[in-house]
Amino acid sequence: MLLNKARLLTPGPTPLPEQVRLALAKDAVHHRERNFSALLLKVEEQLKVLFGTQEPVLPLASSGTGAMTAAVDSLFSPGDKVIVINAGKFGERWSLIARARGLQVVELCYEWGLAANPEDIETCLEENRDARGLLVQLSETSTGVLHPVQDIAAKLKNSGVLLVVDGISGVGICPCPMDEWGIDCLLTGSQKGLMLPPGLAFIALSARAWKVAEKTRGSFYFNLPKERASLAKGQTNFTTPVNLIQGLDAAMDLILADGLDVLYRKQWALTMLCRRGIQAMGLVPFARRNYTWGLTSVLLPDAVSGASVQADCTQKWGVTISGGQDTLKGRIVRVAHMGWIDWADVTAALYALNRSLIDNGAFCGSHDFLEQGLASYRAALAGEPGVEPDIVHN
Repeated sequence: MLLNKARLLTPGPTPLPEQVRLALAKDAVHHRERNFSALLLKVEEQLKVLFGTQEPVLPLASSGTGAMTAAVDSLFSPGDKVIVINAGKFGERWSLIARARGLQVVELCYEWGLAANPEDIETCLEENRDARGLLVQLSETSTGVLHPVQDIAAKLKNSGVLLVVDGISGVGICPCPMDEWGIDCLLTGSQKGLMLPPGLAFIALSARAWKVAEKTRGSFYFNLPKERASLAKGQTNFTTPVNLIQGLDAAMDLILADGLDVLYRKQWALTMLCRRGIQAMGLVPFARRNYTWGLTSVLLPDAVSGASVQADCTQKWGVTISGGQDTLKGRIVRVAHMGWIDWADVTAALYALNRSLIDNGAFCGSHDFLEQGLASYRAALAGEPGVEPDIVHN
């Protein structure tokens, strides 16, 4: 079969817009040169809008995990106690990073597929009054769950506990206004909602978190106070990945072109399209409630191999989706719809998934799954982001 277009619907890397690819292809410039400093300061102001903060948003030459490490090393000292929300592979990563720093880790664990309960967090805080921080994902990419970060922040208000949020698969995809919600540290990576290749991370601290970071002996490389001082001069502390910053400039222009409300409305509508489509096939989202935006995790029938479904989607239909991680390998597939993705990409993924499941012996519900998905998409575009449209489905 001749495939005209390969479609990448994985939760990072995500497709790159043409404007970003062209910007990445520009000649390299020196990172201490005046014009580049002006460019860096421009994207810094745009990142503040995206993060919803008045504080600096620091670019780091690393993956998102590097920003997670920078947050832990900058805000906590060996022996400090932190609470970690562990409800998936990336919640586990918070615990691993914290333990590597020598922290006391109290894990608040949830079955994979469930979101954190703010009432549980309130109880945990009562039982651990000496905790210095709480670490959580906005979007737990391994399961497709969106943690209720705004409600969690409300529980931590006036507690003195720093709220550290991994927004790697959430920033630029769903609302997370840092200052308004009361988040002390928000971080993300370049290869998801920001529509860039991997290699950049971004981190912002609240005013009270900066006071802690200024007194904490962090790492040599992830020295956030020095990064903040360099950024004020339009520079980074170490060598800047200049081409990625040039790509970021193009990406931020696209992200903010029509305003964040339009961006989030589009991302929510794509989420509704994918979720309703797979439900119309007779499939079940793996996330029980609190479905994340930008990613739909799909529980497969018991007799179906997730690896075979993924391979068929790619080889027969040119659509690359992701599988499950750890104990979920072979049990779920994950269809991403974040960043530079449109309704045609998602419908192609739904069609490929449907045909691949049938080829692997699964019965797939209603024949009009695309029509049902698109009806939800249109209704979501006309409604409020985050509110499920009032559409009746089979």
